[in-house]
Amino acid sequence: EVQLVESGGGLVQPGGSLRLSCAASGFTFGSVDMSWVRQAPGKGPEWVSKINRRGGNIRYTDSVKGRFTISTDNAKNTLYLQMNSLKPEDTAVYYCAIDGTAIRGQGTQVTVSS
Repeated sequence: EVQLVESGGGLVQPGGSLRLSCAASGFTFGSVDMSWVRQAPGKGPEWVSKINRRGGNIRYTDSVKGRFTISTDNAKNTLYLQMNSLKPEDTAVYYCAIDGTAIRGQGTQVTVSS
């Protein structure tokens, strides 16, 4: 059974940092393109970042470039999202997902507020 379990969300002040984790199981993690997607209250899903396994390419949506970093630990079957210089507009539920599919975790809430 494919499972994705996110963790690491929370309440942080503007300018702060958080690191999200996504524990993956039930598939060959090291061979699958992975993404982070977020959904803010009252809005649709927004793609945040993707890591492409074949070429090692990494992409970010413009609003997080220079602030967020996606990474993986294949030995731990874990996907990460390091988020720095957080802004109130980053507030959302963050999901990890198998790229190109509807498979995603239950999400972790990130709230950026003073």
